Amino acid sequence: IFEVEKEVACRSVTVKNMVEDTGLDTPVPLPMVDSKILIKVIEYCKYHHRAEQESLPEDEKNVWDKDFVKVDDETLFNLILAANYLDIKSLLDLTCKTVADEIKGKTPEEIRIRFNIKNDFTPEEEEEVKRENAWCEER
Repeated sequence: IFEVEKEVACRSVTVKNMVEDTGLDTPVPLPMVDSKILIKVIEYCKYHHRAEQESLPEDEKNVWDKDFVKVDDETLFNLILAANYLDIKSLLDLTCKTVADEIKGKTPEEIRIRFNIKNDFTPEEEEEVKRENAWCEER
C-alpha cells in the first residue's frame, strides 16, 4: 500500500475517478501496475505536482523528464502501459515520444535490432509491405 497526497494521486484520471466513487478512506486497487513501476509513476506525479505548484520553468521540467525516461526498455514499456491504464496523459506522451525518438530515422531492420523484434515476415511478404508503403519513403 502506497500513501500519496490526493492532489498527486489525482493526476491519474483513473485514480481520480475511483476516489470520487469510493472516497479517500478506501484504498485504490491498481492490479495492472506492478509496485516497481508504481513507484516511478508516483515519482513522476510528485515532481510534476511540485513543479506546477512552484511554477518551475518549462526547460527545467524538460531536463527532469529527459532524465526520468533514461531507463531500460522493460521499464519504459511498463511505464507506457501504466500511464495508459492510469490515464496520465503527460506521462503517456513523454514515454511514447521517447520510444518514437528511438525509432526516428531508423530502417525496419535497425528498429528490429534495437528493440529485439523478431522478423516474422517471409521475404515475399516483406517486399509486398515495402511496395504498399513506398509512398512513405518518398521525400
